[in-house]
Amino acid sequence: MDFNPRMSIARSSQNGSQRTKQPDKEDEFMNLPDREIAGCISDIGINFTVHDLQKPNPQQIQKVFEWFAELLMNTTRDVVAPAMKAAAEDLCGGDAERIFTSDTRDLMGFFVVLRKLLLECGISDFTFSDLYRPTHPRLVRIFSYIINFIRFRESQTAVIDAHFNAAERTKLRIDELYRANQAAEATLQQLERARKSVDASVREKEARNAELKQRLLDLKRGQERVAERLERTREEQARLRATLEDRTAAALAAKQDAAKLRPYTQQSPAALEAALSDLGARLAADRATVESFDRRARALQTSADTFAAVAADVTSCTRLLTDLSADLAKCEAEASEAARHRDALTDRTNSVRDIERQERLLTKQLGNVNARTEKLRRGADDKAEAARDRMDALKEVHRTLAEERGERGREMERRRVRIKQTEKKMADLKENIENEVHSAHD
Repeated sequence: MDFNPRMSIARSSQNGSQRTKQPDKEDEFMNLPDREIAGCISDIGINFTVHDLQKPNPQQIQKVFEWFAELLMNTTRDVVAPAMKAAAEDLCGGDAERIFTSDTRDLMGFFVVLRKLLLECGISDFTFSDLYRPTHPRLVRIFSYIINFIRFRESQTAVIDAHFNAAERTKLRIDELYRANQAAEATLQQLERARKSVDASVREKEARNAELKQRLLDLKRGQERVAERLERTREEQARLRATLEDRTAAALAAKQDAAKLRPYTQQSPAALEAALSDLGARLAADRATVESFDRRARALQTSADTFAAVAADVTSCTRLLTDLSADLAKCEAEASEAARHRDALTDRTNSVRDIERQERLLTKQLGNVNARTEKLRRGADDKAEAARDRMDALKEVHRTLAEERGERGREMERRRVRIKQTEKKMADLKENIENEVHSAHD
């Protein structure tokens, strides 16, 4: 809670023409005794006496002001020195140290900070001369206001700490939510990048899957054609085998017939020659038939070997189809994994939205806390106004009592003078009487 006990705390409503000299008379009751001021300054760790206040030394006074600034604002000349040095270098470049000495530069920056502090304490006319050419009345007034401000702040430490801790907790919560939001955004971006890579991989796998499916269909059609050709070849082989068996059976029957006809060979040579030529012709025909059957058998063996190679190709195609089925199952698993990642990304997106909603809620709560703080500040201002009114009434009572006490003192002085005059007259009269008595005795 801010406290701003300005000099108008005991200011009466007078014309603006009297404002130049009136504050010195109005805030006299705010001024503390020199001994009390010296004691308070000594309490903060500086050896300070009444003589140092009455005859101020600028270096010592600057040190006291620096202690007050460090106590109330945690700021010293060493704190503002880097910023002032940087500003001087920006203005003057390399000649900054020659144009602005470090002491003067740091003192100017410290004066700005100290002026803000004294404005909060109620000193609105603080000048640079109060640092390098201080006077006793000005120091009494400034130190009195600072000490009164410190006492008031110590009396309100619990309220100030409560509001400060609440604000700090809110800031920490906001920072925590902001970091969580940043982490969630980073995770979201990472998931987006992962999703893009997974989508690219899925598209590649889908293209490969489509290509493999097309190749599988082509292989299935080729397998069907080869199976049809193999079936036709097997049918032709069975037909040729049946023909060979028929021809073999016919040859055996012919041999049996020849064996039956052999007794007739002993007949006439002409008949034998005719029979021989007939048998030779039949034998040549049978040999030609057997040779054709051998050729057909070799052709059938070649076809069987071809069919075996085709069957091996069909087996390899089947194995390839099995591998393709495994690849398809793996692609489907990857697709399900990508869907699961997509669901996780959706969940993370919802979590980020929840965090943003909580952040808006906390921002609203911070606004409510600020509103309550402002309300408490207005209440403190109202109490300060009431205290000023009470102080005006007390000042009026004090002035009346002072006037009555002065009047009574003057009356007592007049009575004391009259008593002394009466005692003197009594002494003179007693002396005259004694003289007359002595003269009468003489």
